[in-house]
Amino acid sequence: MSAFFISDSVPTGSDIAWNQDKQRLLMQGEILVETRSHTAWGGAVTAWMYVPLVRSHVWQQITDYPRWVQYFPDVTKSEVLQRGEVKRLYQAAQKAFFFFTAQVEIYLNVVEELGQQIQFKLEKGSFHDFTAELELKDCGNGTLLGYTVQATPTIPIPSIFIQQAMNFELPANMRKMRQVLCKG
Repeated sequence: MSAFFISDSVPTGSDIAWNQDKQRLLMQGEILVETRSHTAWGGAVTAWMYVPLVRSHVWQQITDYPRWVQYFPDVTKSEVLQRGEVKRLYQAAQKAFFFFTAQVEIYLNVVEELGQQIQFKLEKGSFHDFTAELELKDCGNGTLLGYTVQATPTIPIPSIFIQQAMNFELPANMRKMRQVLCKG
């Protein structure tokens, strides 16, 4: 691996110390995750994965927002409501917790920086706050995909549980996303 990978491929704001071992883990298919506190009832997480596809192909697929139901098993609906410089997106999801099932819906404003980054910002929905960002970087013959989410649900679940769920579920979701992306 080159120093280019370290300096130009890591999403800005990252606290993960990037070294040869972590680069090797990414190239071998691991998902690297960093969780952090966000609010007393929310959490924040960043995950990185390597996708063995060129960035333009990954971009084409991840901006097909109705297809997100295939990437993330909890997402039951993903619909573009408005196109333009700022897109409006509606998503619904269902998540089973210990003894109840939470159903959430969210309306997002989506801003794309062609081939490089997608920013999602809460307009309204089942969260006090929600922001997410997908970032794509060239990496060898493939693409490094970074996904950052910070959210506070309206359901009062302590932050530690939110962070644990993010830490546990995001890698599985990212693996599923990579599997679907690679199938085309």
